Amino acid sequence: MKTFHNVLINTMISNVTTGFLFFALVFWIYLETHDVALTGIVSGVYMGLIALSSIFFGTVVDHNRKKSVMVFSALITLLFYVLSAVVWVVWMDTSKLSTTYVPLWFFMSFIIIGSIVEHMRNIALSTVVTLLVPEAERDKANGLVGAVQGVGFLVTSVIAGAAIGFLGMEATMWICVALSLVALIHLLPIKIAEPEIVTHTDAQAAVQEATAHEEGEVAVPTAASDLSIVSKGIDLKGSMKIILSVPGLLALILFASFNNLIGGVYSALMDPYGLELFSPQVWGLMLGLSSLGFIAGGGIISKTGLGKNPVRTLLLVNLGVSFIGIFFTLREWWWLYVLGIFVFMAITPAAEAAEQTILQRVVPFRQQGRVFGLAMAVEMAANPLSTVVVAIVADAYLIPWMEGAGADSIWGSILGSGDARGMALMFVIAGFIMLIMVVLALLSPSYRKLSAYYAASSQDIAEAAGSTTK
Repeated sequence: MKTFHNVLINTMISNVTTGFLFFALVFWIYLETHDVALTGIVSGVYMGLIALSSIFFGTVVDHNRKKSVMVFSALITLLFYVLSAVVWVVWMDTSKLSTTYVPLWFFMSFIIIGSIVEHMRNIALSTVVTLLVPEAERDKANGLVGAVQGVGFLVTSVIAGAAIGFLGMEATMWICVALSLVALIHLLPIKIAEPEIVTHTDAQAAVQEATAHEEGEVAVPTAASDLSIVSKGIDLKGSMKIILSVPGLLALILFASFNNLIGGVYSALMDPYGLELFSPQVWGLMLGLSSLGFIAGGGIISKTGLGKNPVRTLLLVNLGVSFIGIFFTLREWWWLYVLGIFVFMAITPAAEAAEQTILQRVVPFRQQGRVFGLAMAVEMAANPLSTVVVAIVADAYLIPWMEGAGADSIWGSILGSGDARGMALMFVIAGFIMLIMVVLALLSPSYRKLSAYYAASSQDIAEAAGSTTK
């Protein structure tokens, strides 16, 4: 557990650094250009690249020791942040910022790439929980991960807004370069004991397990029956095979993907809406205060766990998220918006921990990197498109409509007056769509099948991993 805590702290340092710089970049772009579409495009590109790279990241995690993956990720992040600093110093002219200004795109691209590579560490961390933490404690460990992520979000939100408001983008960039170096230096002495990595295909055993599932037999994954279905490069086939072998797991991942489609509304509009209500310094502070909910929620899960059925917990949390989306922008009241974000943050760790705990139990350890990567890719794939589309539609149609004819419509009566009513309308529509999908998911056969499979499964990797460590 001491090693796990050290890895967790190091991941927090890295997450704070990359989150800090990306938040600052989004704030800075919007404040410099007041272009909602450009802000949405940046967020959309970021999410899209995460989706495209996650399957490859998962394969890298499974084919290499987790410590090596984390060091590689830290080095690449540092390299691209240094490249962004070089662009700023030798090429950037802030008086020419626009969507057609080439140096701006290079600057943003280097920051985005450096931040995306850091997600390789998060996939590795999910497998490290399985490796280092006994099965009975993993839901609590995942809650602790959520609490640490909340601390990171708190620090990131506050310092990003303050940094852009008081220091500017250049100073913020250099701070993040320094923090990336600190994260790398802190990581190097940490030792992670890990079993021998298996990279050969056991095709016959894979076919037998798949056949057993097709015939209705329950094949519970254990350390002893762990399969390694890998190929060179991106192991999409092996990842899909294990996902399809677990009843209801594909439906769960597709449900999360749909939620991320709706989540594009939040990715595109949350910061612009907040910056309409607050100055950048105050908005960063409000995000920081609301993220206390993330810390509180993660802390509660780390103490109490998720209950006997994390699948049910996951769906109930999404039910709560749908109601938040419907109500937290009904009026342009700063306290209502911040309260909604706080409640959202408080229940999010339960959803994140539930999904992690489900995958850690029903997926064999040696395939977890690939499955976590594929799950992340599928879930994130819908977000970039919806983020860009929502940003463009809101900027070109809904915002002007609510400022004009829409103000006298029924939506004007429901949402009241203000400068951000078009964005509020998008939040409400997204909330209703999510509500319908969660109710359908709770009534589906896939929910019952995955719940039953989870209850029948057991995968205590921690002790077995320790016994096979080189």
